[in-house]
Amino acid sequence: MDISLQQVGYLYGKDTPFEKRALQDVNATIDSGSYTAIIGHTGSGKSTLLMHLNGLLKPSEGVVQIGNAKISAGTKAKGLKDIRRNVGIVFQFPEHQLFEETVEKDIMFGPMNFGVSEVEARRRAHELIELLGLPPEVAQKSPFDLSGGQMRRVAIAGVLAFNPSVLVLDEPTAGLDPRGRKEIMDLFYRLHQQEKLTTILVTHSMEDAARYADHLIIMHGGRSVMAGTPEEVFSDETKLAEYRLGVPRSVKFQRDIEKLIGRTLPGLALTEEQLATAIATAAKEGGR
Repeated sequence: MDISLQQVGYLYGKDTPFEKRALQDVNATIDSGSYTAIIGHTGSGKSTLLMHLNGLLKPSEGVVQIGNAKISAGTKAKGLKDIRRNVGIVFQFPEHQLFEETVEKDIMFGPMNFGVSEVEARRRAHELIELLGLPPEVAQKSPFDLSGGQMRRVAIAGVLAFNPSVLVLDEPTAGLDPRGRKEIMDLFYRLHQQEKLTTILVTHSMEDAARYADHLIIMHGGRSVMAGTPEEVFSDETKLAEYRLGVPRSVKFQRDIEKLIGRTLPGLALTEEQLATAIATAAKEGGR
């Protein structure tokens, strides 16, 4: 499902004394099946942009097109239920949205709300419990008796239960330790590939953007100011610095090594593994 934003602007408290502009002239395209990371410092407009992707907010100016559905400023939005069924959002600390008495019921709630039968919703719930690496017995437990990591997986299952074609992730690893963060990010990447999802990651982490995404959108001051592949965006360190953003640690380390050895390593090392390979290749060539 392709998504495009055309000259999108948004004003909080429009036509009130508290009016504040959050987005201005945002133009962006997210291709179906892509893994797109939206990056920007605090206050850049990332979260406001995210809420336009399933109609939680309607643009004050411009057009948001999600598949065949169009949400335009100044017109009544149509087909919002269908949009929200197809675009699932995993917010920060999604476990705070759990409320049912059992894990099974919590996962079933969303799809049944969209008209899915109880039998099918239960089937999906148990399928997702297995897919997300949870033991089968959690189905009849209270979600509030689980560990923090398990609760987060249950909340994610509740979003996936709609069978969305687009999955939006708003800082999904907030509050997790490094191991938990990697497990969750690897899980989303596996789901992205297996389910052929269009995945949109809103993040502060340059490392996550570099490792998982194939397309980046940079937000600054409520505008979309850069877009491209990770290689294209992270190659322009000067431009990123203008937007108060850095590059992944592996790229910083690569530049330090290049200064030390007086030569450029092949390619841009977006991950530690790529950097190790580039160093090994350079060492091998230097020994000839």
